[in-house]
Amino acid sequence: MKSLHMVTFILLVVGGLNWLLLGLFGWEIGMLFGGQMALVSKTIYILVGVSAINEIIIHKGICKMCGSDMK
Repeated sequence: MKSLHMVTFILLVVGGLNWLLLGLFGWEIGMLFGGQMALVSKTIYILVGVSAINEIIIHKGICKMCGSDMK
């Protein structure tokens, strides 16, 4: 489960940085791999999306801050 969490974290960071680059410069990571329609780019975008869904589902159970009473 720890390795899945690490992969999810890395993919979410990549996705976040991609949005930052897109917002600031109009450039995205997918362009490095042949544009948005290239198979590699699509695969990366799908993995980032699946990682976000995974994090939404399991986050509270693994997060020390969310699992505490936060008083």
